[in-house]
Amino acid sequence: MGVHGTGGPGAGGPRAAGGGAAAPSVGVEEEFLLVDAVSGECVPDAEGVLAAAGAHRWAATGGSFQAELLTSQVEAATGVCRDLAGLGEQLRFGRARLAAAARSRGALLVASGTPVLDGRPPPPASGDRFAAIMAAFGDVVEDYQACGCHVHVGVPGREAAVAVVNHLRPWLPVLLALSVNSPFDRGRASGHAARRIVEMARFPGAGVPPWSATAAEWDARVAALVEAGALVDASMTFWLARPSPRWPTVEVRAADAAATADEAVLQAALVRGLVGAALADLAAGREAPRADGQLCAAALWSAARHGLDGALADPVTRRPVPAWRLVDDLVARAAPALEDTGDLATVFTLLEALRRAGTGADRQRRAARAGGPRAAVEMLARQTRSGRLTGLGGRPSGGLSGGAPDAPPEPSPPPDETQGEKTGVWDARERVPEPDAPMTDAPLTTEDT
Repeated sequence: MGVHGTGGPGAGGPRAAGGGAAAPSVGVEEEFLLVDAVSGECVPDAEGVLAAAGAHRWAATGGSFQAELLTSQVEAATGVCRDLAGLGEQLRFGRARLAAAARSRGALLVASGTPVLDGRPPPPASGDRFAAIMAAFGDVVEDYQACGCHVHVGVPGREAAVAVVNHLRPWLPVLLALSVNSPFDRGRASGHAARRIVEMARFPGAGVPPWSATAAEWDARVAALVEAGALVDASMTFWLARPSPRWPTVEVRAADAAATADEAVLQAALVRGLVGAALADLAAGREAPRADGQLCAAALWSAARHGLDGALADPVTRRPVPAWRLVDDLVARAAPALEDTGDLATVFTLLEALRRAGTGADRQRRAARAGGPRAAVEMLARQTRSGRLTGLGGRPSGGLSGGAPDAPPEPSPPPDETQGEKTGVWDARERVPEPDAPMTDAPLTTEDT
C-alpha cells in the first residue's frame, strides 16, 4: 500500500548521462510479501525481518526498509538515483538484503502483486496511522496484501507535477499491462493478470486520477475526500499517479510488484521517459488531452484482466488497440527523453526479454500449471532473489526453500547528490490525438496509505 515516499528533499535533478541538460531524478519503492519457506503461505513477520535487515546502504540519499500496512509485507525504497545502472544496483541490494533477512527467520521474500496461496489474514503493523486506517476502512483492509512497484521522478514543482500527471493518465493502463504479476487470489486462479487492481477497487476511489487544471484544484479535491471521511488524511490517495505529498516528485503506482529488479528498472525508465515527454510538452505550451475518465477506467480494467494478451481502449483515440502496439507507442513517446539519458538501448533490451519470458503473470501461471501453486511461490522467490529478467526459463528446483541463503551484495558507495539541480526538459515525440474528450471525470480517489 505504500506508506513512505522515495527520495528526499533533494529528489530533483541528477545530470543527464551525456552531460547535457539535467535529467529528472528517479527512485523506486518495492513492496514484497513474506511467505513461510515450508508452506508458502504469508507470515506476519515484518518486524523481525526488518530488524534482521538493518540499515539501508543508501540511507543518506533516501534508501530505506519499511513496514507496510499488514505484517506480512515489507518495503525496500531506493535512494535518489542518477541513472538506471545505479538504480538497478540499489534495487538488487534491497532485494538481497531483505531476502537474506527473511531466510534467517524461515521465510521467503516474494515479489507478487497478491498472495499466491491462502492463509490466515495477518494483523496490521503497529503505529497510530495504521490503526487509523484500520478503523476507517474496517474489513476492507483486513486482508489487503496487495503489493506494487512505485516510481518517483523529480519535477520542477507542484504545478508541474499536477500537469505531468495529466499527461500520464492515458499511459497508466499500458504501464500496468507491462507489469501484471498477480494472477492468483489466495489459492485460486483469479482469471485476472493483475488481481491487485481488483483488490484496490475495494476502496472509496482508485485507478486513473481525474484531470486537474491546477495544483489548487487537485488539493481541493483531495481535501474534500478527507472531509467526507473517504481518506484518513491528504497523504492517503489510491490514484495510480499523483504529485508526491512529501517530495518534489511525481509518483506513479500503476505497476504490480515487479517480479524481478530488471522489470522494476524497465518500469522506472519508461515512467521517467514519459515524464520527460510531458515536461517537453509543457515547456512548449501543450496541455495534456482530457482523456475520457470512463475510457481510462476501461483500459485499466482490460490491462488488469488480460495484461499484454489483448486490446486496450485507447482513451485518447477512443479505439481499441492491441496492447503491444500501445507499448510501441509509449516507447515512441518516451524515446527522445530516453535517448537523452542514454536509456533507450536498455529499454529495448528489457522489452525484448519481457517478450520472450512473458509477463510476471504469464510466468506464475506456467509454474502453477507445471507444479501447482506452491511451485509458483518457489519460482517467485527465486526470481525475487536473482533480480534478473534475462535468462528466465521455468527451470525446476527442489523445495520452497531450495538453495543456500543469498548474502547481500557489497555495492559501491552511494554517489554524492548534487544539490540544487533542476530537472531538464526535452523535446518529445508527439502523440497525435483526435479532438479532446470532454472532461467527465468524477473524483475517483485515493491510494497510498
